Amino acid sequence: MRILLIGAGGVGSAVVGIAARRGFFEHVVVADYDPARVERALARVAGDARFSGARVDASDVAAVAALVREHRITHVLNAVDPRFVMPIFDASLEAGVDYLDMAMSLSKPHPERPFELAGEKLGDAQFAKAADWARAGRLALVGMGVEPGLSDVFARYAADHLFSEIDEVGIRDGANLVVDGYDFAPSFSIWTTIEECLNPPVIYEAERAWYTTPPFSEPETFEFPEGIGPVECVNVEHEEVLLVPRWVKAKRVTFKYGLGDEFIGVLRTLHMLGLDRTEPVRVRGVDVSPRDVVAACLPDPAGLGARMHGKTCAGTWVTGRGPDGSKRAVYLYHVVDSDWSWAEYGAQAVVWQTAINPVVALELLATGRWSGAGVLGPEAFDAVPFLELLTAYGSPWGMREEPVA
Repeated sequence: MRILLIGAGGVGSAVVGIAARRGFFEHVVVADYDPARVERALARVAGDARFSGARVDASDVAAVAALVREHRITHVLNAVDPRFVMPIFDASLEAGVDYLDMAMSLSKPHPERPFELAGEKLGDAQFAKAADWARAGRLALVGMGVEPGLSDVFARYAADHLFSEIDEVGIRDGANLVVDGYDFAPSFSIWTTIEECLNPPVIYEAERAWYTTPPFSEPETFEFPEGIGPVECVNVEHEEVLLVPRWVKAKRVTFKYGLGDEFIGVLRTLHMLGLDRTEPVRVRGVDVSPRDVVAACLPDPAGLGARMHGKTCAGTWVTGRGPDGSKRAVYLYHVVDSDWSWAEYGAQAVVWQTAINPVVALELLATGRWSGAGVLGPEAFDAVPFLELLTAYGSPWGMREEPVA
């Protein structure tokens, strides 16, 4: 297996550190628009000849395809923000190689009723090309991070092993992370966070398919495990709601994110001021995107590791009826302590938790335990080999039985 890793930011750098401890691949080319980021990522694995670097413009289909051919790549791992999903996705198909990402093609709100009806949904542009991928005999494994990704694996595991009938699959994400020295420091890409939090959230119900609500709707307090405790969660647009129903039969699918009042207030202010916009505005003769300016003014999440403390939890809450027909509710989860991930891998918890999952998936593909063709989500594969290998990487998952009415 020869991998082209596009994106040498926080997640991409963590992928390098995790993959370096495994032996399933022949070579990894780490590529980014910024050569300095590539150098920093490769410094983690200095002396390991299995890694090399390159410069690439992720928006340029021809350039990405040429890099694939130059290095005899077999698998492309997309670790850049979702603006660049489609050019990398298209370049991989053009070059005839398999593809993985951790976020899917962007959505577009319904032009007339954005808080009721779904417009172009997350991933629609990719699924529209599923037949092309299947005909080519190539695999596009989409949404293979932690959320989406591991959360979807949990949904498949629950459907196969824990439930005979599912009422709801509810992804619940919460943390108690703090960053020393900053009043406001997002733990993940602020560009992506703005995108998913301010777009109309999508909900799936079997009787009405996908529909939308206003941002931050249906607040609830969820008790997270391993000392994180209660966190208020709200509806947020996320890929799981679009992926899970394609392979897992459930009456309802939701995604709720534990943002907190302060974070929600900042996002509302950015929206009110127009600073969430991606369309360029002209300032002193220069065209700039307001959202890019916000991102440039905030600390890089990849550099917060030494200052970040606490735990982050990604998980899937499932309700319905167990194999014996009795009511059941469980929460399948994965917790990472940021002090541990920083000491062990030099990466803060959120980016490390995202990065480990595509590496596990790549190893399963390399060994043949996972295989397929077309545009497929994590739910399309057997969950057991993934969860076994995740544990073998030294990152176990957990399950908590929940009370039922």
